[in-house]
Amino acid sequence: MEKVMRYQVADYLKTGDDEFTLMGAGFNTLDESPSAQTESTTYINDKSATKYVKGYETTFPFDTDLISDEAAVTFIYDIARNQKVGEDAETEYIRVELFNPVEESQNTYQARKFKVSVEVSDITGEGANIMKVSGNLNGVGDFVDGTFNTTTKTFTAAGETA
Repeated sequence: MEKVMRYQVADYLKTGDDEFTLMGAGFNTLDESPSAQTESTTYINDKSATKYVKGYETTFPFDTDLISDEAAVTFIYDIARNQKVGEDAETEYIRVELFNPVEESQNTYQARKFKVSVEVSDITGEGANIMKVSGNLNGVGDFVDGTFNTTTKTFTAAGETA
């Protein structure tokens, strides 16, 4: 029974034109909340409801220390600091399963790419402590399944050739 540890999931944020940056140093938490949206109905011949999943409202809650030389952290901070909205507050986010390597492809792992809107809810700090930035990466539309090479930082959609 092999348990997956948090360090076996790598997170990358698009911080430039085609530049994906590892979300590592500075990030205290970065979780995934699929938030399944359900609907239920009770058919005339049943006593109990039938419930089904009709969609997802995925969010990735984060909490990070404000480290000025970490590109992913400052990218997020800049969105809040400058109160960016709409497409200016959107980017791409890749969640890489380091525990799920692609056979015969060195440094390549199963991954999902999400378009996200960056929602910063708080920038906080107490005297003599590190400033904190927290909020959510909110899913925009459906994710793209594929693979990610951690050396070249290249995402390849399922069915495409790297």
